[in-house]
Amino acid sequence: MKSLSRRKALKYLAAGSVGLSLPGLSFSATKEIMKRAIPSSGEKIGVVGVGTWQTFDVGGSASAREPLKEVLKILVNNGGNVIDSSPMYGSSEQVVGDLTRELSIVDPVFYATKVWTTGEARGKSQMQSSMKKMGANPMDLMQIHNLQDWRTHIKTLYDWKEKGLIRYIGITHYVDSSHNELERIVKSEDIDFLQVNFSIANRNAERSLLPTARDKGVAVLTNRPYSGGSLFRKTKGKELPPWAGEFDCESWGQFFLKYLISNPAVTCVIPGTSKPHHMKDNVGAGYGSLPGPTHRTMMRDFINSI
Repeated sequence: MKSLSRRKALKYLAAGSVGLSLPGLSFSATKEIMKRAIPSSGEKIGVVGVGTWQTFDVGGSASAREPLKEVLKILVNNGGNVIDSSPMYGSSEQVVGDLTRELSIVDPVFYATKVWTTGEARGKSQMQSSMKKMGANPMDLMQIHNLQDWRTHIKTLYDWKEKGLIRYIGITHYVDSSHNELERIVKSEDIDFLQVNFSIANRNAERSLLPTARDKGVAVLTNRPYSGGSLFRKTKGKELPPWAGEFDCESWGQFFLKYLISNPAVTCVIPGTSKPHHMKDNVGAGYGSLPGPTHRTMMRDFINSI
């Protein structure tokens, strides 16, 4: 087994109240977003991360990469560290790898990507390519994208985790119709992470899948937290209810994310963005208090009423 790398060592230190100092970034030991433990290990990750579908698929364009650098700085500067990608997302893996190296933030970042192909040989080749592009060796989290040929790939993932090539195993999907199969896998396989669609407008995952993940000790990443942007369209021009301030909510984006984070099964939300001001707003959801059961009911009722 390889000795503990500086990158991995810093991650374990980040589980406690340890301040870090990296070039161009300032870290605070006392003011960071909330962190939650990965049940299978106890390692902690920030409750707000960033997804890269479409938003980081910018190729080599220097001008398009500039705001993405700021997005990543804001994420890490606030104690967030999860960056989720996939070979499906065009050049996103390469862009993530290039920018995290350029910004010297490789060590604190928790790299997550996916295998998105069929067949054992193609799966191994694709995962090796992803690790090279992102510069993550070992890869922190390797997920099976939308359950594509999952029975084949999970055997490889078990083997690679045993060999130290990857640290955690996950499965993903983004539609309600796959929740039953996801739940069966959570119950039957030894996985570390589940990534699933979940928003205040689409709460199907709350019924059974999320409680099962919590019972089985599986960490949860949530995708589509804004229901494809429809939540912002629904609330456009409307004021936040005054009681939103009771759980330190300052925007509609934080309203939607705090609802998700307040579910005890959720480990990290991964909204995608290429805009620094959106990233700043997103990480704001990881500060302050969270809605309790009464507020969560009020939040659902309010969204249902408009």
